[in-house]
Amino acid sequence: MKIVILMEDTCGDPSCSYEHGLSVYVETDHHKILVDTGATDALIQNAQKLNVRLTDVDTVILSHGHYDHAGGIPAFHALNPKAEIYMQRSACGDYYHGERYIGIDQTIAGYDSVRMLDGDCRMDEELFLFANITGRKYFAKSNLLLSEKIDGQKVQDQFEHEQCLVISQNQENTLISGCAHNGILNILNRYKEFYKKPPKVVVSGFHMMKKGEYDDEEKQTICETAKQLCTKEWADTIFYTGHCTGEQAYAWMKPYLGDRLRKIHSGMQIS
Repeated sequence: MKIVILMEDTCGDPSCSYEHGLSVYVETDHHKILVDTGATDALIQNAQKLNVRLTDVDTVILSHGHYDHAGGIPAFHALNPKAEIYMQRSACGDYYHGERYIGIDQTIAGYDSVRMLDGDCRMDEELFLFANITGRKYFAKSNLLLSEKIDGQKVQDQFEHEQCLVISQNQENTLISGCAHNGILNILNRYKEFYKKPPKVVVSGFHMMKKGEYDDEEKQTICETAKQLCTKEWADTIFYTGHCTGEQAYAWMKPYLGDRLRKIHSGMQIS
């Protein structure tokens, strides 16, 4: 399996641009997949520099309904209108960070290639999407700043629009999430409902980033999350993270996970 980080917040390949957003290209035995498309059309230039042919992509997965994961979809669709785009129906909601709209371009929902989902989806033997992630174990406090407008009223975003991709190949599973708004431990617990074997690789933001100072509760949540990822259950899983994880959170988690926690950057390849 070939995994290329087409877009992320930090620079990996000097020839590639970077922005607050995420886009992951995956090449499997049977598919060429794009998980998210960053905040703008910049992934198209990055793909050209990295020799990734976006016209060959057959499947696009939108991890959730935020602009920094869906902003490149219109430009990609113009380039490759045949690729099927899978998203949760609720990803088309009106989402806000404070007063700022952070939802997706609503014209995307009208594309012929869009496949609206209402929950889990077995795509084929290689690809599986799961949603309906419940539980709030070690839930990031930063999520409390995010809301959805329903009938003109803002309510706390419950992240029902979040979905995760599992790729099964050579008897190993790779789990890809966008921001893990529901919490990486809750996502892994949902994963366990379908698979007995832990994923070999997880690629995901952890949504622990914060501009200001962390309070003691937030630091404890981050460290406890790392401790849980160190248990025997996940001892063989490698976690590639970035985008919304944050430098401080990464620094607190690294001593627990060691080499099993690795940073992603725009332009890097995971093999």
